[in-house]
Amino acid sequence: MNVLSNLEPKSVFRFFEDLCAIPHGSRNTKAISDYCAAFAKERGLEHYQDQDNNIIIIKEATAGYENAPAIILQGHLDMVCEKEHDCTKDMDKEGLDLMVEGDFVTAKGTTLGGDDGIAVAMALAILDAKDIPHPRLEAVFTVDEEIGMLGAVSMDVSPLKGRQLLNLDSEEEGVFTVSCAGGNVTTCLLPIARAPFQGSALTITISGLQGGHSGTEIHKGRANANMLMGRLLQAVAAATEMRIVAVNGGLKDNAIPIKTQAQVLVADAAAAKAAAQEMGACFAAEYRVTDPNVAVSVEDAGEGEAMDAASTKKVLCMLTCLPNGVQVMSADIAGLVQTSLNLGILTTEDSVVRASFCVRSSVDSQKEMLKARLSSLMEQLGGSVEFFGEYSGWEYLADSPLRDRLVAVFREQYSREPRIEAIHAGVECGIFAGKLPGLDCVSIGPDLFEIHTPRERMSISSVQRLWNFVLEVLKRSKQTICN
Repeated sequence: MNVLSNLEPKSVFRFFEDLCAIPHGSRNTKAISDYCAAFAKERGLEHYQDQDNNIIIIKEATAGYENAPAIILQGHLDMVCEKEHDCTKDMDKEGLDLMVEGDFVTAKGTTLGGDDGIAVAMALAILDAKDIPHPRLEAVFTVDEEIGMLGAVSMDVSPLKGRQLLNLDSEEEGVFTVSCAGGNVTTCLLPIARAPFQGSALTITISGLQGGHSGTEIHKGRANANMLMGRLLQAVAAATEMRIVAVNGGLKDNAIPIKTQAQVLVADAAAAKAAAQEMGACFAAEYRVTDPNVAVSVEDAGEGEAMDAASTKKVLCMLTCLPNGVQVMSADIAGLVQTSLNLGILTTEDSVVRASFCVRSSVDSQKEMLKARLSSLMEQLGGSVEFFGEYSGWEYLADSPLRDRLVAVFREQYSREPRIEAIHAGVECGIFAGKLPGLDCVSIGPDLFEIHTPRERMSISSVQRLWNFVLEVLKRSKQTICN
């Protein structure tokens, strides 16, 4: 294509353009992984490619750096494939149409894949160079990060000697990410029995909530529709005899649910409606700032087979007593949520109610604490739990030589302080921290805008600065930073 051939640093943008010519959406990474393997073979570099298409490429230290700690350069091969509604490109089979617009690289009608093609391009450019001083380099390229960090989970890390990892998957220049949450999905299963009940059938709906990501927005105090439904049904049950038919809400375990519906049978419909509307007024007052459009509606409905009294009571207990939301704030980083959980999906089947939680913590022992708490509560109710998608947290290190070196270089090159932050969401650093004891890692990146949308763009000047920054960090890898 040669659209980027005049951009600096030339080697980085040359490799980035090569990568963009290869379709590489999640679960479509064989070709781009083979490209990296061929790169390593052509240069005689030690490399490991697994059946999932993860790849490790190793380059030994240059003269004078033989005793410096090895550094892992890490990014992921897959990109999110989105396109404009009128774009006819087949992103499973065709490469991207790159464009340069002022200070930005973008793609015509599609996502760009700067997340995380720029990490791979930078690492390849460093591995390819003959004039860059560096310690032993271990370039680690994972797959399917965008759909659950699947490659990092499956990767065999035994070839890695490094215990300093520079992840190049952040999206804002000058921001150093130093901690993230680990987590899992915990599904609570509550067996139910059904029995005839004579009463009026109602559908109760809670809607209009803001929702949001259960990691990055859990601290904003927004209402969870599933949890509100527990309170509302308790209020109805206190006003009149009630049996639950079904309760369902939420679509994703990692999203705060914005709508929940319950089908119930009640002895006194008027009393049930009054109790629901009264609770709706309470919700409106409580969440007037975070969820100003919260609404409760009650409609007459067709009858269904209700749960028996004991099952109804257990479901109410589960929806009001299981923990939800922020549990612990970090003592190390002001404003950071350390441990939380979110009841994201609630479903009712013929004989079981399922409540699916996204559990997060940057401290693994607290994640285990929440798993134990959910297990204990469900056991008391006669239910059980199942755990899925386990991944480790990346705990903040008070003593981080790699972070100290990055901060020192940043101060000199940018004449300002970097922003040090932690996020309450999962990133690949957390998985590698769990697999490599004693790992010291930091995540950095250039400025990316509107990522994962067809308007995605990457700042050229930011890439230039980041390149110079990384090279200086490598150059100083044999020095000890003292603050």
